[in-house]
Formats: sequence, structure tokens, C-alpha cells
Amino acid sequence: MCDQDTVNENDAYLKRNPFQSSMNRRQFGKLTAGAAAAFMLPPLANAQDVVENDVMIETPDGTADCYFVHPANGSHAAVLMWPDILGLRPAFRTMGKRLAQSGYSVLVVNPFYRSAKSPVVEEGESFGDPETREKVMPMARALNAQTHVTDAHAFVDWLDQQSAVDTSRKIGTMGYCMGGPMVMRTAAAIPERIGAGGSFHGGGLVTDNADSPHLGIENMEAHMWIAIAENDDERDPQAKEVLMDTFEETGVMAEIEVFEGAMHGWCVIDSTVYNEAQAERAWNRMLGIFETAL
Repeated sequence: MCDQDTVNENDAYLKRNPFQSSMNRRQFGKLTAGAAAAFMLPPLANAQDVVENDVMIETPDGTADCYFVHPANGSHAAVLMWPDILGLRPAFRTMGKRLAQSGYSVLVVNPFYRSAKSPVVEEGESFGDPETREKVMPMARALNAQTHVTDAHAFVDWLDQQSAVDTSRKIGTMGYCMGGPMVMRTAAAIPERIGAGGSFHGGGLVTDNADSPHLGIENMEAHMWIAIAENDDERDPQAKEVLMDTFEETGVMAEIEVFEGAMHGWCVIDSTVYNEAQAERAWNRMLGIFETAL
């Protein structure tokens, strides 16, 4: 979960791992200079040529600016990608494009479209900066279980109207940080279309609230992949137990793993705690699930 405790834990981790911190400072320097984030990702074998477009999608609450990228030829299974608390930005465009190069039609959304068009942060800005937190936290708090579901319906409906999407195949969805609950609610709200879902260091998957994301598991028909940061698990070790029990009780196929040495944010390429080896392992497992579930 993105909060001051997360900032403190990640700062402590970077102090213990100065090489990691040094690498990310160099990465941020390249990003700030305007270079594409793709330099940080390992090369992709057999990458397909893709077509990229900025698109505007009507929702019950307005018009969402999104990024749609898909293979240049044919129709393919769709994937709906929910960014972390810093929103749609070059890092997530790069991650979406990489997924499309693996053969998927990918919609990366701006979850904050009600408040501002993307990007809502400048390249190089970090959640660790107080000014950045002051900018994004109010936008994040303006979202809730209802907005997650109405947005999910709008985005899935839009995808199903695109010629690059094979509607005979199920849709995948993946989300990071605050995108984790959005993945859970998407899979629960549209089970007839969602065949696989992945939460990467998702925050708030299990709460005491009546609308806790885990309470929708009984409605899911997707193969779920829950990748948990080590420090998130240390703070709330019972969450994974509740998830495991609920998935088992409802018969929903799910895989849950705590990633040792991986801090909250480790999967996002412009994160200060990006961990390439562990991020690649989480990404490749998601690809494996997509291959069989979509």
C-alpha cells in the first residue's frame, strides 16, 4: 500500500542496498532526459510489430484518456492494465507496449481522468517526494469500489468493440499498487469476460470494509495471480491467508506468492525499488497464465 510507511520502508531498503539506489538514480536521469523507459527492460524474443494510439473512452463519469497498443495484424486477446498511484505515464506505456509485443491488445488506462489528463506526474517524480504525494493522494482517494466497477465495465465494453480484439477469447487484467483492488473488482464484476487477473504489490485487497475486494472472489471465474511485496506481507501477513482461504473455499483458481527481497513497487520500471529479476519472474508467470486462461 502506498503511504508514508511504504516510503520509510523503501528508503530504508535503499540505504541497505546502495547499488540499487545508484542504479535507479541513473535510470531516472535517463528518463528525465526524455529517453524511453524501454532501456530498462530485457530484450523480448520474437517481439511482434505493434500499433500505438492514444484513445478517449466515454464512461458514466466523463472521458478517460487511455493508451491502446496491439499487434499490427490480426485480432488478439485483450488485456486491461491498471497503473499504480502515479498513473498512466511513460513507464506504463512501455510496459503495455511490451505486453502487446507478446501478442495482446492492451489498454492502459488513466485512472485519474476525473481529476486530470495523464500524465499527472512529471518524469522522474517519485511517490517518495512529499509534493508528489500531495498531488496524487487526493485523486486516489476520490476513487472507490463503485468507480472501479463502472470504469471496468466501460473499458471492457470499449475493448470488445475494437477490431484488434478477439472477442471469442477471454480478457486479462493486471494492476499495480492501487490497481490491485481494481483487478479484483473487475474480475468479480465481469466474470463472463475476465479469464485471468494479476495483482502486483496490490494494496488493500483484504480489508474490514463491506466492499473489501476479497469479498468478490466468489463471483470470479478467472485464474488469479497475486504477487506480494515482502514489506507489504510483513505489515499485514494475514492478508495472504485470507486470500488463500477464500480462493480455496470458492474454488477459484489462484496463485499467491510473497516475493522475497522485493519491496512495494518492485514491478514498475520507474520505481526507486524496481527489482528487474523479481519483476521479470512475476511478469513471466502472468504471461504463462494468460497463455492458458485467455
